[in-house]
Amino acid sequence: MKAFERRDLVINELYRHKKVHVADLAQKFGVSEETIRRDLDRLDKEGIAKKNYGGAILNAHTNEDPSYSHRHQVNIEAKRMIAASLLELISDGDSVMTDTSTTAFEGLRRIVEDKKNLTIITNSLAVLSEFQHSGQKLISTGGILGPETSSFVGPTASQTILKYNVDVAIFSCKALSMTGGLSDSNEAETELKVLMQQQANKVVLLADHSKFDRIAFIRLFSFDKVDYIVTDQRPSEEWIDFLSKYQVSLLYPALQ
Repeated sequence: MKAFERRDLVINELYRHKKVHVADLAQKFGVSEETIRRDLDRLDKEGIAKKNYGGAILNAHTNEDPSYSHRHQVNIEAKRMIAASLLELISDGDSVMTDTSTTAFEGLRRIVEDKKNLTIITNSLAVLSEFQHSGQKLISTGGILGPETSSFVGPTASQTILKYNVDVAIFSCKALSMTGGLSDSNEAETELKVLMQQQANKVVLLADHSKFDRIAFIRLFSFDKVDYIVTDQRPSEEWIDFLSKYQVSLLYPALQ
């Protein structure tokens, strides 16, 4: 068993039982207790688990859904680097579906400045408000508005998404794992992202470096559903090899 496979199994144990013990995991996976302690050290540093005497507990923040205003300030420079790389994937006249991620918002800022005659379908109130005078065509999914997330969700939003076949779907997620695929923390928005992926000819995931090698509460889908991942740093060689097997194209700043 490879280290990353064991690591994701440890995370699954954390989600299932909320706590794990070093001795139990060492026996379960046939490795030394020291190896498990190193795994837990890494999960602690990544914010997934909190170490305690003899093991670790699941970090409650793993399935939290922070407010839009809070998310917008996190890794803002990385999001702007991603936005610059995203431009080459969008053409004048494209139809685009996008979610409520703040990374997608920064991407759209660059796109609407550079591209013409776009049709943008979104469940993001922030996008609708910011770009209503951009000269692009905006379509709201409608639905139930979440006051903290600034997003429309629910059956009406789903039905609207299913009405349209688009050139590109652009969205983000909370975590990427080689064994767990893409995952997120908000169930209602996760359902809409799955639909956006289904309705698009080209699927683009925006994910800064902090989201690699993590797992969040709700699984989205596997990497075979993604055409491009745009990030702010060159991922590890292990990730580059892994994504190439799924024929996922990587975009990141050339100087990285």
